[in-house]
Amino acid sequence: MLAIRLPEDIDQRLTALAERTGRTKTFYAREAILVHLEDLEDYYLAAEAYDEFMESGEAARPLDEVESRLDLAD
Repeated sequence: MLAIRLPEDIDQRLTALAERTGRTKTFYAREAILVHLEDLEDYYLAAEAYDEFMESGEAARPLDEVESRLDLAD
């Protein structure tokens, strides 16, 4: 179970949307979470991977070198 507090203006917008469409506020809150959860996961996993790379001291490679090495170059 999840309980969240929203700023009054956001709650009013959510209430208005729910009333106009005949859906519940919970429906729209769930939809918003589902839509954005993958993006948030991607962002934080990428940030973690970047930090690990920077701490490793490993040298970066230019994209054209990587593409050539993997036979992806045009």
